[in-house]
Amino acid sequence: MDYTALSKRVADAFPRLSPQLQRAARHVLDRPDDVALMSMRKLAVGAGVQPSTMVRLARAFDFSSYNAFREPFQQRLRDRPALFLERARDLQARGAGGETPGLLRELLAFDAANMRETFDINGAQKFMECAKTLAQGRRIYVVGYRSCYPVAFGFHYALSMFRDDTVLLGEGGSTRRLRQFEAGDRLVAVSFHPYTFETVRAVKFAKDRGGKAVALTDSLVSPLAESADHTLIIKNQGPSFFHSVAAAVAVSEALIALMVAEGGESTLACIEESERQTARFDTYWRKGSK
Repeated sequence: MDYTALSKRVADAFPRLSPQLQRAARHVLDRPDDVALMSMRKLAVGAGVQPSTMVRLARAFDFSSYNAFREPFQQRLRDRPALFLERARDLQARGAGGETPGLLRELLAFDAANMRETFDINGAQKFMECAKTLAQGRRIYVVGYRSCYPVAFGFHYALSMFRDDTVLLGEGGSTRRLRQFEAGDRLVAVSFHPYTFETVRAVKFAKDRGGKAVALTDSLVSPLAESADHTLIIKNQGPSFFHSVAAAVAVSEALIALMVAEGGESTLACIEESERQTARFDTYWRKGSK
């Protein structure tokens, strides 16, 4: 079991744990690096529990020992992406070494694995809950900065084909527009480590205003997940110098498809009107166009 799957199990089981195990579990989820690097005794001290509680936590999730429970956290640390510059230098070294064909195969393999694991980890029920929450919103705000902006933009663009009440924040739109956010509105937020501060603040702001938030992020202990009503975990590892957004795009497309599938006649009418508008303004190139 990898770290993402284990942390999801711990988070899902949290309400059913005893108070002492909850204290240990919260510390483990909040400080995954400490689990990987510290001794069990030091970690227990930091959590304010006895070392035996850490052993009981491991056994509660079917691990034979605390060390076995700790292994996914250590693997997570080993897999953590290096700095962009370091990874870019590695890519150049591979290119100089004639490894370009292998690199392309590796990129494809990682993206395929990221998408498969992302859908497996979250499960159909969680996707449907997110889509339902968004569909019930009075307005839907979408925020994503930097590398996550294309994901946010694509989701907003598709959403605008059947909803007139969607607002894009981030690179192409300021978070100042959140001043109009009210109870009953929804926010879709996309961010990966290192998390963009404005996106984190947007989620907290939406919650403070009485709305609901759906987060697309890379960890159950990301700052987005702390405030969001629903979190979809996105796998984004890859051999490039930059993290992959392929799985995030696939997730955003899945949410759009689910919302349309349950949207009824009103959704079809909006899409029909969108198509009429694009035809009227001759939006798309056709053979013979000038």
